[in-house]
Amino acid sequence: MTGAERRAKIIDLLRTAKAPRSGSELARELGVSRQVIVQDMALLRARTDLEILSTYRGYVLRSDTAQFRRVFKVRHNASETARELREIVDLGGRIEDVFIYHKVYGIVRAALRLSSRADIDLFLERLATGSSEPLMRITDDFHYHTVAADHEETLARIEARLGELGFLAPLRDYEPQDVTGK
Repeated sequence: MTGAERRAKIIDLLRTAKAPRSGSELARELGVSRQVIVQDMALLRARTDLEILSTYRGYVLRSDTAQFRRVFKVRHNASETARELREIVDLGGRIEDVFIYHKVYGIVRAALRLSSRADIDLFLERLATGSSEPLMRITDDFHYHTVAADHEETLARIEARLGELGFLAPLRDYEPQDVTGK
């Protein structure tokens, strides 16, 4: 199998996957090393017609089934993370990412792709058992989530609920355009 054929097979596997596919899993299935898969992903990401996300559970091909997206700036302590994430998915949102705006480093972003309580539980378990801190620790608990939904009304309900819980933080004029969406 040539490199081009392998990359076409990777795209096909990601398109038909019902869950993220790890690099090790793809490597085993295609009979190559995980490093070859990492290099293939870099080449595939360079294409303008594809968006491959690397999540904590593996690679996913971004699908734009959700027509509506909104960025929420939030602030809460670490013990409230589960509640924040669960409120969003319980109201019909899909949490695409978490990011922070650091005054020196700029935007630091991580794909999450959380759409169920099971996704959230796995994410929180991995966070709790790992040696890394949540991004929000870097910015005094301020962070952002891009949330996708099938309806604008769903995003409005999520925003209202986050406000009721006291999690919403005001956007500032100095924040870059790709944070505020302006």
